[in-house]
Amino acid sequence: MTESFKQYSDVLLDAFAGNPRSSEIISKKKEILDDLMDYYGNNIKNILFLGFSPGMLDMKSIPIYVAEVSKNVETFLSGYGLDYELVDLTQEPAKKFDVIIAVDEYFTFADNDLEQKSKVDLLCSLCNSFIVTTLKDYKNQDFKEKEFSQPIVVRGVDSKKIYFEHYEFDLRDKNFSLGTNYIINDSDVTVIGPFPRRNMYFKQLAKFSLDAGASNFLVHKNLMHKSIIKKNYEHIITIKF
Repeated sequence: MTESFKQYSDVLLDAFAGNPRSSEIISKKKEILDDLMDYYGNNIKNILFLGFSPGMLDMKSIPIYVAEVSKNVETFLSGYGLDYELVDLTQEPAKKFDVIIAVDEYFTFADNDLEQKSKVDLLCSLCNSFIVTTLKDYKNQDFKEKEFSQPIVVRGVDSKKIYFEHYEFDLRDKNFSLGTNYIINDSDVTVIGPFPRRNMYFKQLAKFSLDAGASNFLVHKNLMHKSIIKKNYEHIITIKF
């Protein structure tokens, strides 16, 4: 489901690029990453980002690697002046990474449990220190959040855009859905997707991670991730090696 996450990442970029508060967003995302790196007290020599994440735009002193992005994101990052190297995860990278950032529920972009486990196995095999990812609490999820995300409005100088997601769940498999993104502006609607999505639970990710060689799994109590394209919060999780 590499292409699905690339398309989803394009939606994130669209919302970020049109947001007049983009500098504030960068600062907040970077602050969270700094807190996580301080928490583990590691000397970080490089970071791999999966998909577009605003925090990468302020990583001035650490070598940045980027994977799972489209040409649109590549063009934006180059135009922004970010010094980064592109990584193709469909071919085994020649090196491992100290930190891997795979937020925005990266592991839910899958058809089934086996594909989710394969994603976890791959990232664990590439990580030296810790992985950062995010998940909603699917076990205790509010019923109202299961079908739609909470919409968000991004107001520009002369226009506005509304972003939201719809999840159409399979009648036989309650953990599988087709997620579709909608971008509504003053004159039309852009539809992106649908993407195969699969719920992932904390205990499930913990088991996959520990089986793949992780030494610790932590759901951070005082840190939450807020997507650029919805008001819902996601729990920040670190997988330590």
